[in-house]
Amino acid sequence: MSIVEPVVLLVVGFVMLIKGADWFVEGASKIADRFGIPQLVIGLTIVAMGTSAPEAAVSIASALKGSAEITIGNVLGSNILNVLVILGMTAVVRAIAVQKSTIKYEIPFTIFVTVLLGVLGLSDGVISRAEGVVFWAFFIVYLLYLFKMAKDGQQEAEETKKEEKKDSMLKLILLVIIGVVLIVFGSDVSVEAATDLAKIFGMSERLIGLTIVALGTSLPELVTSVTAAIKGKADIAVGNIVGSNLFNILFVVGTTALITPVAYSANFMVDTITAVAAMVLLFICVLPKKKLNRPAGAIMLVGYVAYFIYLIQ
Repeated sequence: MSIVEPVVLLVVGFVMLIKGADWFVEGASKIADRFGIPQLVIGLTIVAMGTSAPEAAVSIASALKGSAEITIGNVLGSNILNVLVILGMTAVVRAIAVQKSTIKYEIPFTIFVTVLLGVLGLSDGVISRAEGVVFWAFFIVYLLYLFKMAKDGQQEAEETKKEEKKDSMLKLILLVIIGVVLIVFGSDVSVEAATDLAKIFGMSERLIGLTIVALGTSLPELVTSVTAAIKGKADIAVGNIVGSNLFNILFVVGTTALITPVAYSANFMVDTITAVAAMVLLFICVLPKKKLNRPAGAIMLVGYVAYFIYLIQ
């Protein structure tokens, strides 16, 4: 098999995933806004789900195709990338302020569910349907927490809206539909191409999931966070990434496990520990001054380089 074809297909798949997520988020956000749903709720739910849609689509498609190691590899790899690379790069560009609720509740909760994922997966080598129900139960609790927080006004009010030309409802619905279609097809193409590459290079599905697929499905978060930092609007970056990591574990793994039990290889021990360590590092860095500064961002990037060297050895 030629290497050119799977590489081209992988790139095409990632482009479909990124554009699909982008259009889905834009369409869904504006539809929700049209119906008067608060921007805070939109950001913490629809946007978080939209940027994590590639992970969800790839993981579910992988499990259904019998490549379950890509599912766990993708989720762990994406979560590690989100913290060490995306927040690291964002903080290096501009120091990021962190909301009090993110430090007090969301980061500790993310550490807890990441540890839970590792304990359940490594104890018997599989995330069962019953454990998928457990993750979904926690996901519902998390959503209730978000809605309560929005209702009680515990976070800062949304930024003053600028007058914008309103898109037609038909256009917004088409954006959502086309976005979902691109995400589904893009995930299918990406999984096929990544699996073919693994076979060509003799790489394990675990390594492919932790690196190539994880980077590709994390591109929406990377582009959004770094762009926001450059524009000086990175204050909510940490909250968004933490929310995305929670969604990856609770919804993506939970939903995939409900469809089919997901294999959790003992080889994921180090990756699970790294995912937990990344969140603990984030917590330690932001706790003193409620800010993720440039030196902390540099430490995170160095941490990922060390982890990547471990992976390719």
